[in-house]
Amino acid sequence: MRTRARIAVIGVGNEFRRDDGVGWAVVARLRERAADRPLPPGTVLALCDGDPARLIGLWEGAHLAVVVDAAHAHPGSPGRVHRLEIDGGHLAQTSTTSSHGLGLGEAVELARVLGLLPDHLVVYAVEGADGELGTGLSPAVEASVDPLVDAVENEVARYRDAVARGQT
Repeated sequence: MRTRARIAVIGVGNEFRRDDGVGWAVVARLRERAADRPLPPGTVLALCDGDPARLIGLWEGAHLAVVVDAAHAHPGSPGRVHRLEIDGGHLAQTSTTSSHGLGLGEAVELARVLGLLPDHLVVYAVEGADGELGTGLSPAVEASVDPLVDAVENEVARYRDAVARGQT
């Protein structure tokens, strides 16, 4: 699926692997809130299993892409959120890894080589506690969902304001 949206918010993960569903939970909450607090026109809320080709297809053509995904960190602090931005086409190295076989870093590198990166990419990676089969987030990760939704809304608002000022 390709989108030419100015803004793409992508929840990455698997809702049937407990904390790996945090990205999907954030997108679901954004959809709920959109009834009272609509996102700017051209904003697409999408879900992805983390496959690099699907991620690239979802953010291709976007001016702003915000990705929310679960991460593993050693040592970990469940519920802790890391905010990463593209700098010159590369994600900064972190001590976290994706909960998927191929990580977001590989998707970014492939998109960079193919010239398919969004103009601005922000990643929120949430350290998980439980990646076992099952539904529902662990308490620490669940507690991060509303603050993450606020953070994503703020990213979108900052972008919208920058566009209004002619700074993009």
